[in-house]
Amino acid sequence: MKQPQKLIAACLQHACGEDPKLNLESSIAKIESAATQKAQLIVLPELHLTPYFCQQQSSHWFAAAETIPGPTTDRLSALAKKLKVVIVASIFEKRQPGVFHNTAVVLEKDGSIAGIYRKMHIPQDPGFEEKFYFAPGDLGFNPITTSLGKLGVLICWDQWFPEAARIMALKGANCLIYPTAIGWTPSDPIDSRSQQLDAWQVIQRSHSVANHLPVLSCNRIGLETTADESSHIQFWGSSFMTDHQGQMLAQANRDEEEILIAELDFAATEHAHLIWPFFRDRRVEAYADLLHLSLNPGSGEET
Repeated sequence: MKQPQKLIAACLQHACGEDPKLNLESSIAKIESAATQKAQLIVLPELHLTPYFCQQQSSHWFAAAETIPGPTTDRLSALAKKLKVVIVASIFEKRQPGVFHNTAVVLEKDGSIAGIYRKMHIPQDPGFEEKFYFAPGDLGFNPITTSLGKLGVLICWDQWFPEAARIMALKGANCLIYPTAIGWTPSDPIDSRSQQLDAWQVIQRSHSVANHLPVLSCNRIGLETTADESSHIQFWGSSFMTDHQGQMLAQANRDEEEILIAELDFAATEHAHLIWPFFRDRRVEAYADLLHLSLNPGSGEET
């Protein structure tokens, strides 16, 4: 497929309530609205069908997982075909009995499934108990080929790892896409919260700069509290899109639903590779240590 030189992209920042059906209808309404604004590529937040259930370990949430293809991808595939758009959705995937993934699925504008990405980096922290629910991804870092080019789709915690972004770029991705669910927990000091949000933006903008790629980061909003009120997260929204040099093209606020729209210029990306040839000047032969250096837990020493 011939890659367009420019395209209109949208990130749909919204809240995710307790009812998956209502969440899906909310996503669909926003997809339709984005399409009327000429969006060709539309990105949804991480796990947009449900509350962020990973705040605590509860086995009843496994019943919410779906196969791919499945009911949600069927619905969104039909919508993508009707609107002639490419949709990046986020699914709690049931791969087989007992094996589940946090998965992004890319739906082509003809309604077909262009590809999936299974989240590779799985966090395990208070309020983010993802290892209980998700097996690590088994598909590696591979751009998904679509009519709009090769999409470097990653998910949330992946955004903190420069290796993931670089591999996607080296394999020909023409943008980086991060469906996300991130916010503040009660243990986060009030005076450090703005710093956390700033760090979240800076690390992703750095991937944009280092790889000459636009970045699309789509977060949810809202205060989500567990049924027993033992945990809550204030999702900080602030979804954004950058150009190939990390400059903000569009940015949402912290607490309102928004449809971000921006134009991505892939011709500018190609030009940047010529005047800032980071890929040419990489010293691959000197990077072997990345494959075996690690920190020995508790010692602070490299092994």
